[in-house]
Amino acid sequence: MAGMVIIGAGECGGRAALALRDLGYDGPVTLVGDEPHLPYERPPLSKDAMTGEAPAVKAIATDALFAESAIRHIHSVRAVAIDRAAHVVHLSDGSSLPYDKLLLATGSVPRQLPMPGLGSRCVYLRTFSDALAIRAHLGAGNRIAIIGGGFIGLELAASARKLGAGVTVIEAQPRILMRGVPAEIAEIIHKAHEAEGVAIRTGQGLAAIADDEKEVAITLADGQKVVADLVVIGIGAVPVTALAAEAGLAIDNGIAVDEHLRTTDPDVFAAGDCCSFPLAVYGGRRVRLEAWRNAQEQGALAARNMLGADEAHAAVPWFWSDQYGLTLQIAGLSDEGRSIVRRDLDDAAFILFHLAEDGRLVAASGIGPGNAVARDIRLAEMLIAKRAKPAPEALGSQAVKLKSLLAA
Repeated sequence: MAGMVIIGAGECGGRAALALRDLGYDGPVTLVGDEPHLPYERPPLSKDAMTGEAPAVKAIATDALFAESAIRHIHSVRAVAIDRAAHVVHLSDGSSLPYDKLLLATGSVPRQLPMPGLGSRCVYLRTFSDALAIRAHLGAGNRIAIIGGGFIGLELAASARKLGAGVTVIEAQPRILMRGVPAEIAEIIHKAHEAEGVAIRTGQGLAAIADDEKEVAITLADGQKVVADLVVIGIGAVPVTALAAEAGLAIDNGIAVDEHLRTTDPDVFAAGDCCSFPLAVYGGRRVRLEAWRNAQEQGALAARNMLGADEAHAAVPWFWSDQYGLTLQIAGLSDEGRSIVRRDLDDAAFILFHLAEDGRLVAASGIGPGNAVARDIRLAEMLIAKRAKPAPEALGSQAVKLKSLLAA
């Protein structure tokens, strides 16, 4: 029996392997990953792995659990080719694996900065090994430049300040967090960083970078210079699709899958950061999500559908970020909204509800200390899933409980 093969031993692939066993599948399960570690969570890489006393991977399973579950974990090896006709995956160590069903959970990798002058002091954050290498430079007195004012860059900036390093964030767009975060919330995060001593340069393109292996000199478009001991580049991520493309599978902003996470080959599925899929709650709009919870949900859904469940993806996107004691949470896709209603909560927390032209709630973005927005964002997520059209004045009033709108 060939069994189930999963390429990519990250959050998504690891969850899928465990889910196959939880669902009662008793055939062979093989998980292939190119890192030496057990499957681990990536969100801590920009946070706890930087600032914790003894950094360690936050593994989602142990060797003992994999052994007990009869899951074969092949690490430090890449899949190099898929022979779809023969139902075989070829690996970089020369071995091959037959499969009945194949899951591609190959994830994404940092978008490369296409500029000359980058050297060993210009790095990217994707793996635990990357995190350890960056952490070594975050001591007091060190100068860190971060290119890109997105979540990874800002979380890393917060961690670096916590450890005493000087930090400059350079963002080409007019403001930080341009993608998916309302300006009102981005402004609060911007001010929090500046209050902690981070220098943020927005609307600044890069004219030149020179890494002489001792320090890096960055020349901005307006002629200003930033000198750093380490430059971390965080300008987005690109899905890992080469394996799928070479096997003749459709690619569309990632490995293209249907609502069941099935590729153009009925025996090959894809899930997590590497795939784009139609989202029913947004009229079948094709999206690709780089989010921790999406990786978990799709890993489990792929496992169910590999076993024949034919269950459509129905989850509402959800994302969070922690910086300086502030927590940002977003449910849904905020770019779908045409108008915004603000709801103020206690502790200076607030939520912005994004409404479509027809009055449907399509997203909610909240920020506040600790878990101040968590409950209301969860309720908003449920309203989005129901395609609810709550009255704007009810959404904006603290006196009206969101739970009552859900019941209505």
